[in-house]
Amino acid sequence: MVPAARHSGGEPASSRAMTMPFRRDAFVRVAPFVVFMVFLSLRGMAPEDGAWGFDARWLYGAQVAVVGAMLAWWWREYGELVAQTWPPARELALAVLTGLLVFVLWIQLDAPWMTIQMGAVRPFVPLDAQGGIDWPLVVVRWVGAALLVPVMEELFWRSFLMRWIQHPRFAAVAPQQVGLRAVVLATFAFTLAHTLWLAAVIAGLAYAWLYIRTGRLWVPVIAHAVTNGALGIWVVASGNWQFW
Repeated sequence: MVPAARHSGGEPASSRAMTMPFRRDAFVRVAPFVVFMVFLSLRGMAPEDGAWGFDARWLYGAQVAVVGAMLAWWWREYGELVAQTWPPARELALAVLTGLLVFVLWIQLDAPWMTIQMGAVRPFVPLDAQGGIDWPLVVVRWVGAALLVPVMEELFWRSFLMRWIQHPRFAAVAPQQVGLRAVVLATFAFTLAHTLWLAAVIAGLAYAWLYIRTGRLWVPVIAHAVTNGALGIWVVASGNWQFW
């Protein structure tokens, strides 16, 4: 890290210069994730009989719209996505292969002892009253999982939390500077947010490895999108709604 320069008052100049940027950098990465989790809790609490006056599954649509709007509003502040070039072919291939591998492991590592029971989380089952597939719900769920969640989560888990654990001035931490302790702690927190804990450990470590190895946040974002996109297609094709 660069040593802090001092101004005439004796206080590190960087402490004043970095206070507001740090707060802002952290806020725009944490807020979309927090709002997403609030909506997730609401979906868990919503009665399945429509007692709230609407189909609670459409809360996911509101979830996608609100969080997507937040990301779009602050997009220019995500320098690790906006300023970086698109990954070269080799890194893109690595992201796709890693994402597919995580997907394959995810649907295999679902034994009871590999699962954390979360009472507030229910599977997303996009079926109508006759048992047919409600395609508008499927589209909303897939778009949210494959396009929105990878950006939102990688900004929070890898770009913010993992680097913040390494050093509170996280925006100044290059991905290659992140140590093992930060990777492990961030992955542990990532695991607690998923029901399949062992699969989540592997996914979290894989995405962290991609970020550190390539130095590009787009690489784990793409891998995460491939995992979630493939999972969504498989869930709809197989009817294994418990994975949604």
